[in-house]
Amino acid sequence: MILPTISDHVPSVLPLASVVTWLRTLPIVLVGVVVAVALLVGVYYLLSLVAPKTAAIAWTTAKEAASQPFFPVLLGGGVIVLLLLPVIPYYTFGEDVKMLKDTGLTILMVLSIVLALWTASAAVAEEIDGRTALTLLSKPVGRRQFILGKYLGIVGVVAVLFIVLGSLFLATVSYKVVYDARETAAPDPTVAECEAEMIQIAPGLALAFMEATVFVALGVAISTRLPLVPNLVICASIYALGHLTPLLAESAVGRFAVVAFMADLLATVLPMLNNFNVYAAISQGREIPLSYLGMAGVYWLLYSTLALLLALLLFEDRDLA
Repeated sequence: MILPTISDHVPSVLPLASVVTWLRTLPIVLVGVVVAVALLVGVYYLLSLVAPKTAAIAWTTAKEAASQPFFPVLLGGGVIVLLLLPVIPYYTFGEDVKMLKDTGLTILMVLSIVLALWTASAAVAEEIDGRTALTLLSKPVGRRQFILGKYLGIVGVVAVLFIVLGSLFLATVSYKVVYDARETAAPDPTVAECEAEMIQIAPGLALAFMEATVFVALGVAISTRLPLVPNLVICASIYALGHLTPLLAESAVGRFAVVAFMADLLATVLPMLNNFNVYAAISQGREIPLSYLGMAGVYWLLYSTLALLLALLLFEDRDLA
């Protein structure tokens, strides 16, 4: 019997040529980061010109959320997990890159939703219970400005998380391509092949961000009435039902009228999260057309708007005293 050695469990060191290939793919990640940061700053600057009070609330909310210990813990945990993903053996017979794509996108989405719900409860529910909201609204600040500013501030924090972890995720995917080629003794990949893998993930990052910000709107709406724990329970239920309801509706067609009716009702009220879940297609290397992104973006905008209107209705007659 041949006993395993320590070297069997230690990832092999990439040769210099593979490291150079990977490093040459990083400028495209840097360009993406610069564009995302510029877009985030531009949106805030435009908001400060159009609605300065809302922009001030958004900036304060984002700054307070980023200063809480939960944010660096969540961010640091995501960084550690993403750094470990490329060297974890998946035993998929050459399909490790596909598993990495699916796993990485899921981790990004889950972390951003947890951050969104936690921040929404801290920024809305706790300020209402602690009378901070009453003090703020005693100034020339309306309830609509309060809710919209809180929502945009939380979206800003989620965007920062996505920019940091998303750029790291793209870099790890590129590294995984050259790493797997080394591990399987395959021909060294080119820079174009590594960049193609990263570009193919970009639609998944955009859709994951849309899904996370839908839960920001839902979290803000629920936080106007309920604290953190009920908010997490309700949103977890919405997450599960949002993915399962279309399957229930399809399986109940022509069989169970009551189940089909309830499934259709839930599908109408709850967000259709399957519209944003294209991780399987991306992991298989399929291209996501721009038309699909556009339709998903329209649905995201409409549902987020409806959720914010619900938040305004729930907060409008909320007794803050």
